[in-house]
Amino acid sequence: MSMLTPPGMGGKYRVTGAAYPRMSRPRRRRRIVFTVLGAVLGLALLGYGSLQLMNVFRGESGSGKHRNAAAKDCATPKPRAGAEAAAEAAPAAASAAARPAVALPQPGEITVNVYNATPRAGLAKAVGDELKKRGFVVGKVGNAPADFDKKVPGTGILLGSPKTDKAAFSVLGTQLEGDTQQTDARDSGDIDLILGDAFKELSPKEAADKELALLANPQPAPAKTC
Repeated sequence: MSMLTPPGMGGKYRVTGAAYPRMSRPRRRRRIVFTVLGAVLGLALLGYGSLQLMNVFRGESGSGKHRNAAAKDCATPKPRAGAEAAAEAAPAAASAAARPAVALPQPGEITVNVYNATPRAGLAKAVGDELKKRGFVVGKVGNAPADFDKKVPGTGILLGSPKTDKAAFSVLGTQLEGDTQQTDARDSGDIDLILGDAFKELSPKEAADKELALLANPQPAPAKTC
C-alpha cells in the first residue's frame, strides 16, 4: 500500500502520480433545507390569499346588508302616531293654503293677431275662430309678414312688445304646445300668433283649461320620501 493511499480504502483505490480521487459532498442536507423553505413560503402565500378572500366576502356581505336596510327603510316608513302625523302635515297644509293664487289676465283681455306662415290656406281664419270661441279677442287675421312667411318650422311663435305682460304670453301659450316667445318694437299690448309648419291644431280645450288652472293655482312640488 502506498503512503498516499487514504486510510480505509485498502488497495482498491491506489493513488498513482499526481491524480487524486474526487470526493462528492453529500447533498441530502441542502435538499432538505430547500424543501422546508419552499413549504413555509407556500403556506404563507396560501394563508395570505385566504385572508384576502375572506375580506372580500365580508365587504360584499356588509354592503348588501346596508343596501337591504336602506331599501327597507325607504319602502316601509315607520308608522307614526296620529298626533305626530297631524303635526307634521299641518305645516304643509298651511303652506299650501297660504300660497296665493296667481293673478292672470282673462282671455277676453288679450288681443291676438293670427298669422299663417304655412302653405295651408285658411289656417289663420280657422284658428282665429276657435280662439274667439275660447274667449280671446281676435284682431288681424291673414298671412304672415315676409320676415316669417314659410320660415317658421316649429308649432308657432308668440310675438309681442317687451312691455307686454308675461302672464298674457303664458295664458295664450296654454292653447298650443311647442310655441316660442319673441318681442319686437311695437308699443301696443296685442300679441301675434304666427302659425308654423309643425302646427296641426290648437290644444284640446279641456287640456288648455287644465293648464290654465295650474297657472292660476300652482301646486307645491310633492315631498320626496326617499
